Amino acid sequence: MKTLSVSSGGAGDRHPFPPGEPFITVDDVTVRVRDRFILPGTTWEIRTGESWAILGPNGAGKTSLARVLTDDVPTARGRVVRHHRDAARERIGWVSPELQEWLLGIEENRVEEGGCAGRDGTPETARETILSGLPACRGGSRCYGRLVRRLGIDYLQDRPVRRLSTGEMRKVLIARALMKAPRLLVLDEPFGGIDAASRGELTGLFEELMAEGVQLVLVTHRVEEIPAGIERVFCVKDGRVVLQGGREDVLAGWARIGADDEASPPEPPRRAAPEEAAPEILLEMKGVRVAYGAVTLIDGLDWTVRRGENWAVLGPNGAGKTTLLNLITGDNLQGYANEIRLFGRLKGTGETVWDIRQNIGVVSSELQERYRRGIQARDVVASGLFDSVGLFRRLTPEARDRVEEWMDLLGILPMAERAFDGLSYGERRMALIARAMVKSPLLLILDEPCQGLDAANRRKMLKLIDRIGGATGTRILYVSHYEDEMPSCINRILRLERPKPGAGRPC
Repeated sequence: MKTLSVSSGGAGDRHPFPPGEPFITVDDVTVRVRDRFILPGTTWEIRTGESWAILGPNGAGKTSLARVLTDDVPTARGRVVRHHRDAARERIGWVSPELQEWLLGIEENRVEEGGCAGRDGTPETARETILSGLPACRGGSRCYGRLVRRLGIDYLQDRPVRRLSTGEMRKVLIARALMKAPRLLVLDEPFGGIDAASRGELTGLFEELMAEGVQLVLVTHRVEEIPAGIERVFCVKDGRVVLQGGREDVLAGWARIGADDEASPPEPPRRAAPEEAAPEILLEMKGVRVAYGAVTLIDGLDWTVRRGENWAVLGPNGAGKTTLLNLITGDNLQGYANEIRLFGRLKGTGETVWDIRQNIGVVSSELQERYRRGIQARDVVASGLFDSVGLFRRLTPEARDRVEEWMDLLGILPMAERAFDGLSYGERRMALIARAMVKSPLLLILDEPCQGLDAANRRKMLKLIDRIGGATGTRILYVSHYEDEMPSCINRILRLERPKPGAGRPC
């Protein structure tokens, strides 16, 4: 098998030393996350040649543990000992949903402000984002070219990062991390937003990297996503270390202690939209076309969503799924240049974006990225009543009860007063579900709603979606790349494909 070398001289350029020697030692560390202390007295030694997986439910401390390796979280006690210069923070490759949110937030602010630090405000491209990762690999453009071709993202290098899908952006971040030619690559949920075929390709890439001598630390909720070359596993639960050691023994122990508690099927609140509230036709598109210059994203799409129909929108990364959803929500202005009717009204006939969103609930990574300040989780949920990013009105007692009812239903009421950006990625996703449903919308758009959720919360989420789609007047448009995440209430499928060669690639 042909391997991918991320330095011109291969793995030998990583200054090898005998396998089994200490590489990084986490010695009696306790992590501080805002006003909480987690992972008390954690000791962990990563030796040369070892790759690890970190498992645990939402909010258990997986990401915090991984970020100890990169000095990105404060520690209340203990120390991290780096036994080799390749273990230095600046030499470690790092990929995570939080990094993706941070980079996109910087890009959004920079473009909105017309540029900063002497820049002209021109949107940053995928190429620029990859090269911003302190390219240390020798071989320059050859190294860069190999990476983007191996990851299958060479076609989008000149595209603004703000137009990339979640899966495409995740691949860009992996390329950015590999430009450092790291010995240690820390991957927090690297498969999020990635289609099935690309997940298989990424797993093959990770196996190649380990064969070259790169060590991985993989944070995941899914045991089945752990590559075969990872032989050590670390398990955390309720902010504490519960197991660590060899893969086979730890996974057997993890199954015995009940890693995920089964959730009872929740009932939607009594204020959910009744079936008769929905019009006969909620959405109608005729001959829809979306293009940017020579790149065609969607061409000649006819689609009708009727009362009683719940749709899955499927397709590989870059097929235009998110673009399609943005036409509906008003986040893509080309929706006004096409014949699109929402709830019986033609778009572009005098309605405002707020009129459009009044009857639509949305859950997506893009929306989650907009909440970057220290707003309370309760206020994030409440903002769904007003379709705002942030809460700028005083709630009535009835509205407050509705907010807390949905938070309680989803098991996040105890964290209502915590800062949204202080929650785990999965906990923030649960808050967005509550935000979408708090106004009882006629149309619920779910773009990868289970991304970042552990197995118990995925089951809980899918049961809730089934209840909403089957027992209320809310219709569902659902996007996922996982076959085991398809709610049983889905009764229609729209499948999108990438344009054929020569027709341009979608954003």
